[in-house]
Amino acid sequence: MKELAGRLTAVDPDAGAAVRVIAYFDRLAEGRAGLEALVRGAAVLAGVPARLVDAERRVFVRVEADGARRDGEGAVDPGWPSASLTSGGAAALWLERTGQKEPSVVDAVILERAAGVIRVVLDRTRGRAPADDPALIETVLDASAPEAARLHAARRSGLDPAAPARVLAPLNGRPLIVSAHLDVVPPVGRVGVGPAVPVLELPRSWAEARVALRFTAEGTAQDPGPGVVHADELGGIALLAELVVPGAEPPPDVQALEAAAAAAPWLLGTLHAVSSTVSLRAAAAEINVHHSTLQERLAHAEQLLGWPLRTPQGRFRLGLALAMRRLARG
Repeated sequence: MKELAGRLTAVDPDAGAAVRVIAYFDRLAEGRAGLEALVRGAAVLAGVPARLVDAERRVFVRVEADGARRDGEGAVDPGWPSASLTSGGAAALWLERTGQKEPSVVDAVILERAAGVIRVVLDRTRGRAPADDPALIETVLDASAPEAARLHAARRSGLDPAAPARVLAPLNGRPLIVSAHLDVVPPVGRVGVGPAVPVLELPRSWAEARVALRFTAEGTAQDPGPGVVHADELGGIALLAELVVPGAEPPPDVQALEAAAAAAPWLLGTLHAVSSTVSLRAAAAEINVHHSTLQERLAHAEQLLGWPLRTPQGRFRLGLALAMRRLARG
């Protein structure tokens, strides 16, 4: 397919791009991608936001051209290029492209191929579907989906609607839904764990698992901290996630940490041990240094940071700073 696309591009750029679009959505279909992934593919390929609207089935998915999902951005413009999902129905996939009377060749192919796969996914997740279908999990975790559709998807996924479950949010990989009564070994790497809830509340568990994921760390010298974080153990500190936005200017204490870490490579690991153990002696044992060595390090760290670390208030401030550092990273 790549070779064919290359040959066509040399003759007709639109034809080559169309072949690549077809191959892209074929791969998504083979991987049983969910609705959000398909709308995201349409938006990224078209370079404009895309939205899926199926009012009858209460499905609304809108994705920006950069791949970020942002629902609820105003009404549909009838002038946008679109593809209907049902014959004579109002459900459709839209590309938010203005000032163009007719869709380009590439836009038309994007709409046709994406809408075709979306129809299949809607039939699977709102009708009959194989139990191992990843799109079923997306439906279970979609708060905007009707309760009946989520319960159907839960049963098809092997979940007991009467038993509580929780969602695991790996940094890399699909969300996992597990029974609250089972001891499950989390996937390798950073994982956020949502609270145990009834099946119909799993969208909340998924949302809280993603917040918990932001508090996880790689467990390295430059990113010390827990690899697995449980949302129901965060308590009020979870509110920090609403205040610290990835990509924005970090809070002053986080900036102080970064500057201090650049001056002292041992600093982050030492400070994590101090903030996460019951005493300074326990912290010294954690990082395998003598108690006097830890005292010297803390004195140096206090000079670099500008606040005390051997008082309850100072350690509390340190714990918040380390948590905000992880949140600022994303």
